[in-house]
Amino acid sequence: TKLEFVDIKDNHAIYSCKYVPEDTGLHHYYFSVLINRNRHYIKRNGVNIGVVDNGDLFQLTVYEKGMTTPDWLKGGIMYQIFPDRFANSGIPKNDIPADRQIHTDWNETPCWRPDHRGMITNNDYYGGDLKGIQNKLDYLADLGVTVIYLNPIFEAHENHRYCTANYEKIDPLLGSEEDFVNLCKAAKEKGISIILDGVFSHTGADSIYFNKVGRYGEHTGAYRDAESPFREWYSFSNYPDTYESWWGITTLPNVNENNPAYTNYICGEGGILQKWIDLGAAGWRLDVADELPDQFIDNLNKAVKAKGEDKVIYGEVWEDATNKESYGVRRRYLVGGQLDSVMNYPFAEAIISFVRSGRVEGFTSKIMTILENYPKCVIDVLMNHIGTHDTMRAITALAGESCEYRDRQWQSTHKLSNEQYDRGVKLLKIAAAIQYLLPGVPCLYYGDEAGMQGYKDPFNRFCYPWGRENRDLLEFYKKLGNIRKDLHCLKEGGYYTVSEMLSCLAFVRHDKGERVMLIANRNEHEIDYFLPPEWHNAKTLLGNEVQADRVKISGIDVAILYKKGELK
Repeated sequence: TKLEFVDIKDNHAIYSCKYVPEDTGLHHYYFSVLINRNRHYIKRNGVNIGVVDNGDLFQLTVYEKGMTTPDWLKGGIMYQIFPDRFANSGIPKNDIPADRQIHTDWNETPCWRPDHRGMITNNDYYGGDLKGIQNKLDYLADLGVTVIYLNPIFEAHENHRYCTANYEKIDPLLGSEEDFVNLCKAAKEKGISIILDGVFSHTGADSIYFNKVGRYGEHTGAYRDAESPFREWYSFSNYPDTYESWWGITTLPNVNENNPAYTNYICGEGGILQKWIDLGAAGWRLDVADELPDQFIDNLNKAVKAKGEDKVIYGEVWEDATNKESYGVRRRYLVGGQLDSVMNYPFAEAIISFVRSGRVEGFTSKIMTILENYPKCVIDVLMNHIGTHDTMRAITALAGESCEYRDRQWQSTHKLSNEQYDRGVKLLKIAAAIQYLLPGVPCLYYGDEAGMQGYKDPFNRFCYPWGRENRDLLEFYKKLGNIRKDLHCLKEGGYYTVSEMLSCLAFVRHDKGERVMLIANRNEHEIDYFLPPEWHNAKTLLGNEVQADRVKISGIDVAILYKKGELK
């Protein structure tokens, strides 16, 4: 493709070209330049930077023409709930397995010690339920929440429920199918949608499908009956005791996702995916998406989208999802016909790293790499979390000691000191403000807004502290929610960095008619931030008032400014 001269600016010649690849997928390129009869190659060295004769190839992600993502997600706020630990309605439940340990104290520490066999059973429950979530919808609406992401809710015999026992039933401690329908209806009335967690790479060994421990009868399930209709779902090398399992965990036998019977059960007409959408779910988040084969995700997409293009599919992908490889295959999650978007761990790492350390250099490179590599429609609905059920609590990650190489005993006894906690609140406010203003949809892990702390599983899964919330932090999150609700430039607007130096970050979101700037001061001391001319006399949405050409920002604090009008 031939470059065309455009202009000269700041003693630099500007050239441009247009190139439309013929095929979807991942493309890599460089620029070839002839200078004084000598040929040079311009390659990538960091975001938006080209270097001569060295560096990496530029990446271009080519997606299907007409690819879209659900509009209703854009500009919203997501709230992740670990169902057993959010809210207990107090309504008695029926048919609870007798081997479950039920806590009587909502505020006590989750069980973490191995049992007499040296095993972690995850068999303790607090009784959080769907009706409890429904009772707290007003609270979520006040936070500005527009979509709830629920960790697994199907019958399972560990409290995290990632060991599905029956995809067709709500776990009895959470309630009934009717409770789920009622929750979806009540949430919809408040402008809130419900996304479910789909665990389709494995089931529980203690399940109606595998039935290793015999809970579902002596002669049923793949483990106990060689003629079981579920037998072909699993891979046995020495029946029945040796079989493929997830990461070698024998309580989680892998399934053959592309087995026709399994695929039809999950993805077929009237199958699991469609059943729960028909009952009110707005879509699915796919657990360990990199362990699901492309063919299965293709079939899953068809099943979900058959219920409407507005039904969403998220994937759990920890890396850049455009160039992710798993099991020797370059994945094609984001080029059409598979995922709408992904959990955004690269943004989370960039935010936590900057706010914890104060080292801002490199923040823009991490953000812009994703913004350059992902399709725009995918970016607008990215699940932007800074903490989940798989990571330590955000306030602990920001202000606590490192738990690397620390065992559960250490994690169980270490909490933030009062000084660390107060500092952590200030750091979390900066991190949350960045999270809420970056492109995509912020995903708030239940209780972070209340100041909950804790290291890794299970200490990041305490029950929500109703009546003991950090009110200052909670009010701050409500302010951020109102800012998102009022600013349409946060829905699909562009992004650019104003500055990143001396422990201070400033960036802008913009679209037609309005723009907003965030300035995060990670220094311990107060600063005067001198504004670009186009931001003089800007309106303050958060922080101190602008004084003509500058704004004063306290140590470890953040400001959000607003301006009407187009960028010049």
